Amino acid sequence: MAVKAVAKNISISPKKMRRVLKVVRGQKVEEALKILGFLLTPAAKEVAKVVHSAASNAENNNMMSQSDLRIVAIHADPGVTLHRSRARSRGRSSRILKRTSHITVLVDEEGGA
Repeated sequence: MAVKAVAKNISISPKKMRRVLKVVRGQKVEEALKILGFLLTPAAKEVAKVVHSAASNAENNNMMSQSDLRIVAIHADPGVTLHRSRARSRGRSSRILKRTSHITVLVDEEGGA
């Protein structure tokens, strides 16, 4: 049975987040946390928090061993977009989009169906 953890409204765009998610998709949880520890992007820190949360949920709620857990699915969806404006020439303004994302992680045991 897969266990899920979700982090919402993270102030990093989903496009930047997906680059980090590709690296850890399908990895074992322990290995994924090691990889995320060496990545320098701020997105890696946020992804590591959610992966650790999903592993803790599986360990505490479903009595699964953390060493047997594997990331089954991980994805970043767009969240709320904040609209800001910046002054431009000739009295005009341009739009600034501050994008956020929601991260979802599903973990399951290695031999689990």
